[in-house]
Amino acid sequence: MFDYIKGQLTKITAKYIVVEARGLGYIIYVANPYSFTNSVNQDVTVYLHQVIREDAHLLFGFHTEDEKAVFLNLISVSGIGPTTALAIVAVDDNEGLVAAIDNSDIKYLMKFPKIGKKTAQQMILDLAGKFTELTENEAQAKAAQQSDNHNLDEAMEALLALGYKANELKKIRTFFAGTETQTAEQYIKSALKMLMKG
Repeated sequence: MFDYIKGQLTKITAKYIVVEARGLGYIIYVANPYSFTNSVNQDVTVYLHQVIREDAHLLFGFHTEDEKAVFLNLISVSGIGPTTALAIVAVDDNEGLVAAIDNSDIKYLMKFPKIGKKTAQQMILDLAGKFTELTENEAQAKAAQQSDNHNLDEAMEALLALGYKANELKKIRTFFAGTETQTAEQYIKSALKMLMKG
């Protein structure tokens, strides 16, 4: 199995991109090949999922690990294959998909290519709650981008790595935002005390 590939982006077509690594050109099917346009002839990192069939070995690629995680969740649903999952990843912003699943919005899900009523119902059954962590991670990443307190950012990343939830850390980040700047280590210690009390 492949996790990711690093190499030069040498070709873009309507269906796939080609990344050259160590003299080999890998055909990688991606949700929107033209989203890689600015990276032609440059080094890129593409996250991969390999699908092995009797007649082919296919590579599906993604810009981020979160995008890959959405794809993997989708293909775990009966009735959704890699091509359909890729089409959903291409069309949707993830937030709409998550909201539709959480709200059992069958009509919204049926707007995706090759998704009928039965498959939409199966998506809701199989994927309810599966995307919560992804959306929390995205929210945390956005908050980190907006923050200019690098020590606090590092502390929040460390706490996420320890397994604390993004929604718990959001309250703590808000609390610390109005206090004096501390070292990352001090933030972590203070945050852990708050988490243990909470």
